[in-house]
Amino acid sequence: NPTPKMIAASIPAAQFADLFVNDRPMMDVRAPVEFVQGAFPASCNLPLLDDEQRHMIGIEYAEKGQDAAIELGESLATPTIRERRLQQWRSFIEAHPEAVLYCFRGGLRSRITQQWLADAGIDIPLVEGGYKALRRFLIDRLDAFCDSQPLCLIAGPTGSGKTDLLLRCEHRVDLEGLAGHRGSTFGQWAQQQPSQIDFENAISVGC
Repeated sequence: NPTPKMIAASIPAAQFADLFVNDRPMMDVRAPVEFVQGAFPASCNLPLLDDEQRHMIGIEYAEKGQDAAIELGESLATPTIRERRLQQWRSFIEAHPEAVLYCFRGGLRSRITQQWLADAGIDIPLVEGGYKALRRFLIDRLDAFCDSQPLCLIAGPTGSGKTDLLLRCEHRVDLEGLAGHRGSTFGQWAQQQPSQIDFENAISVGC
């Protein structure tokens, strides 16, 4: 086997704020079922494993341990599947050279993805701690913001122009807009509403 190529550096927790402030594109390599449950505004789901593969490997891990799960994962990653994944990742990185990648905890999936890409001559840093660490950062950031900033709630009857007034404010958080909703009378917009986690993440990033 050829010697694995050196892989790119990782993104520590101290740089998480910069990721969100600068809207760094994020390549989420978790399974689709995980992504739907919650992700970040600048993230794109390009999974290493599909939902069925994740389920199979999870069972193998629980019953036989990590080594057996890794072996199963390698057997599932046929040359055709590997090339398909690499092409998707390569296209994303070429379109977003400043991108970073993450999986759930910044462990096996993101490191395997990073190594496959490095072997193909492509460098991309991974987020230390993955989705879980980024989510914790945003929750803590939102708590700190609410405790430290004077907040003014704009309220009033439906149709009174609350949103028009809000949009004139330099510093604002449009809760209905982030929720994809127009109030009790007019109902939601045509697009699907975000999950609760996506809604919370968007609020924190916007603050």
